Amino acid sequence: MADSKNYRNLRDDEIRQLKSQGCTAGDWNRVRVSDPFAADRVSQVDFIGDVSIGSLAGECQAKPAGIYRARLQNCVIGNGVRIAGVGGQLSSYHIASGVLIENIGTMETAAGARFGNGAEVAALNEAGGREVPLFNELSSQFAYLIGLYRYRTELVEKLKAMAATAASAAKQDFGTVAEGAAIIGVAKIRDVNFGPACRIDSALSLTNGTVLSHPDAPAVVGEGVIAKDFIIAEGAQVGGSAILSHSFVGQGAKIGNQFSAENSLFFANCEGFHGEACSAFAGPYTVTHHKSTLLIGGLFSFYNAGSGTNQSNHRYKLGPTHEGKMERGCKTGSFAYMMWPCRVGPFSVVLGKHTRSFNTCDLPFSHLEADSSGKCELIPGHYIATVGTIRDGAKWPSRDRRKGPVRRDILCFEVFSPLTIGRMVRGAALLGQLQESTDRKVSTVNVGGVEIKRVILRTGVKRYTGAIERYLLEQISNRLARGCEQGAATLKQVCAASPKAVYDAEWVDVGGQLMPKKRLEELCAAVVAGRIDTIEKLQAALLDIRANYEEDTWLWVRAQAKSSLKLNLDELTADRARDVVTRYCDEQQKFLRLVLIDAEREYDEASRVGFGMDGDAATAEQDFTAVRGRFADNSFAKQMTTEIAALPTRRDALCTKLNTIQP
Repeated sequence: MADSKNYRNLRDDEIRQLKSQGCTAGDWNRVRVSDPFAADRVSQVDFIGDVSIGSLAGECQAKPAGIYRARLQNCVIGNGVRIAGVGGQLSSYHIASGVLIENIGTMETAAGARFGNGAEVAALNEAGGREVPLFNELSSQFAYLIGLYRYRTELVEKLKAMAATAASAAKQDFGTVAEGAAIIGVAKIRDVNFGPACRIDSALSLTNGTVLSHPDAPAVVGEGVIAKDFIIAEGAQVGGSAILSHSFVGQGAKIGNQFSAENSLFFANCEGFHGEACSAFAGPYTVTHHKSTLLIGGLFSFYNAGSGTNQSNHRYKLGPTHEGKMERGCKTGSFAYMMWPCRVGPFSVVLGKHTRSFNTCDLPFSHLEADSSGKCELIPGHYIATVGTIRDGAKWPSRDRRKGPVRRDILCFEVFSPLTIGRMVRGAALLGQLQESTDRKVSTVNVGGVEIKRVILRTGVKRYTGAIERYLLEQISNRLARGCEQGAATLKQVCAASPKAVYDAEWVDVGGQLMPKKRLEELCAAVVAGRIDTIEKLQAALLDIRANYEEDTWLWVRAQAKSSLKLNLDELTADRARDVVTRYCDEQQKFLRLVLIDAEREYDEASRVGFGMDGDAATAEQDFTAVRGRFADNSFAKQMTTEIAALPTRRDALCTKLNTIQP
């Protein structure tokens, strides 16, 4: 932006030249410019009210800077700007240096505009009651707290006040187009702010919103987009005739291919294509790619929706008041249907048409399938050792598209964590109790609204118990390895917990961030007491919790090892430490071999159906190999095989190092 102190009035000869080039002004004294002013780069422009123009020398995004064929009203224009082809008018905007605006209709800001800030999103419950207010700094953690914890009335009121303060800060009489932005071919823009380096190309209508952006994470809004009451975050991409209403699109998210969203929140790295969302709380990495897929009235995160997936939040009684919770890592198969209310435990897969409510929060990694009557049948722990589960844990960090200096959503990517392992602890206890108390004549037992075959209760306990022990052994082995690398003198030092660590048997997932429940309680208490009273302070507190995540995890592992492994880490000896490392090596090898077996099914004979068209069995095998390759050459299989082979070497090296450490 040109320095306002350097603006001057036009000279008489400049006014004559501008008039000769088709320019008009209600009052030429209200048109001010900065030097060097190139009058030959301003033609067919109508000036209304106060208009200030910076230097127009040089180029703007590979085109000559200048103002051509436009109607400007009450605008401040920076240096090196190109404005060309404004069919309606450009009114009440501050336009920074290097901005390109071409072939638009009307672009205007009304006095007191908030640019989407303060608009409320009726997430989760379409009938209302869980509204999340929009503001530029909105994170998945804030939305989770204000939306899900309505029973904490004092907390919610404090959070509402923080959001209101943040929204009020956005109130302005002028819109902003920040440095390096490009706005091309948009029919209608009203009360919209545009961040640095964003690109808006061929959108239809943008009303009451903000497009946040950063030079390192430019936001893109593309062809045919209609958006009203919205905020689009840095690095997000919205295009393909998408329709947004009362919606938030988070950092690195992608929305397009005719997707429509109403009263919905999409946080970091979400993807929404073809389908529809209504009152959806789409936590980080929620993905829906298919037509006829509807996400409605539900909480999702790290979620993948199969084609035709949909839910019902309406039982035709008191309206669309029902909600569903699908915890992190869940998936739905094609045409899976769920009648809310339901709650699905982490990393579970749902198939079929479910017409009954259920709660499987303490039965993670399960297979849920509806029978012909809509009743849910569950296989506990079925997906603990599957290739898809392991790939999920590896792909999410590598697919984090967020760039720039700020990442608002605070994420923990681990598949196995105190949250999921803690659920397994409770699940194993529940299944074990049912196994002991259920009569052998009974074929199935009902747990939280799902049916589990009695004969697989023992299998479920075994799966959960095995996963619990393997996780604890892994955490202890990793701790021992780090201690040896850092030159710790004693095992007690290695195994000691940080004084900053906080313990709670129960962990929670707050919008993608894992933490001990006690941490959450302390955070909420600080908000209620007024010690945390701004969005900035809340974010800082959440980041501090994230910084202590590993030590909080270790404190939880120490406590759980006493009950699950009968191991007191304060009394760990070198012999017992070596035993832990050896056990972990054995258990991890078994686990990875199970994963490999599951992966190899993708290459079995059944997978070759349809290959070798018009040929015999040999042709089918050749065609399959040409297209899919060989299992031994698959990158994931090679990685698993290498890891299995390396485990004994790592075990032996660590056991040797442990000989040098005192108890």
